[in-house]
Amino acid sequence: MGEHIALLSNPHAGKGRGAAAAERALAQLHARGVAVRVYAGGSAAATVRLATDAIAAQPRVLIVVGGDGTLSGILDVVCAAAVPVALVPAGTGNDLARALGLPRHDPAAAVDVALTGRQRAIDVGEIRTPSRRALFLTIAALGFDAKVSDRTNRLRWPHGRLRYYLALVVELVRLRPMDFTVSVDGSTATRSPGTLVAVGNTASYGGGMPLCAGAAADDGLLDVVQVEPLTRARLLRLFPLLLRGRHLARPEVTHRRARSVTVSAPDLVVYADGERIGERECTVGIRSGALTMMVPGGTAVPRD
Repeated sequence: MGEHIALLSNPHAGKGRGAAAAERALAQLHARGVAVRVYAGGSAAATVRLATDAIAAQPRVLIVVGGDGTLSGILDVVCAAAVPVALVPAGTGNDLARALGLPRHDPAAAVDVALTGRQRAIDVGEIRTPSRRALFLTIAALGFDAKVSDRTNRLRWPHGRLRYYLALVVELVRLRPMDFTVSVDGSTATRSPGTLVAVGNTASYGGGMPLCAGAAADDGLLDVVQVEPLTRARLLRLFPLLLRGRHLARPEVTHRRARSVTVSAPDLVVYADGERIGERECTVGIRSGALTMMVPGGTAVPRD
């Protein structure tokens, strides 16, 4: 089928930044003299179909232009293949790129990682709910943070970051402790009321918020962070520590590492990689080394 690099893009990623990033990535590939086949999906379903087509053509590397959600949407396809994946970040948060040390603001530099970097096997999270199964890359949010994401997606005004801030204010006004029931690594399920539970494969979500500070994408473990019931004032005081990754030492925060965790609550909403996964109950597990990524460093990918 010929030696080549596959370039798969989501033009709508990052509120339209995906299209511009794909153009810059393609220009860099041409400048480097690389044979490339281009695939551009206009929807999530089209992107999955095109990823399948791209993998079937046996490229040396599959370059994905988009955000965490773009890559997580095709994880079933790429995890089942023997083709390494490179990411050109073009999403809103780009937290996987942050975790792997990838260039987040320079598509040409990200393409160079695809060509001259090294392969790194990373873990993939798996969420099972009563209605579906989903794979994810960064953090599964269960609680206050998931409700903010859900509220943001349902609001039609205002636009941009202001919509997130409005959702945050609305959920702060509605803040109530959640009646979580939690089981870690098959332990007896215990009632554990709290503000949120976060289950991380990587350290951050939401564009760099290190809720699971210290989480590593290749240690075969999930970082489980629980925050006890908080008043609005205490939650607001915790936020500055959270933004600096210094919240894990606080007495109202519990942190442990595990291979699986089951969480339920009557009003539970489950979000991961910016997407709503389910509600009421979920089990989060880990697939160790399931995805091979190109990261900085190492030897070059051979050219034609």
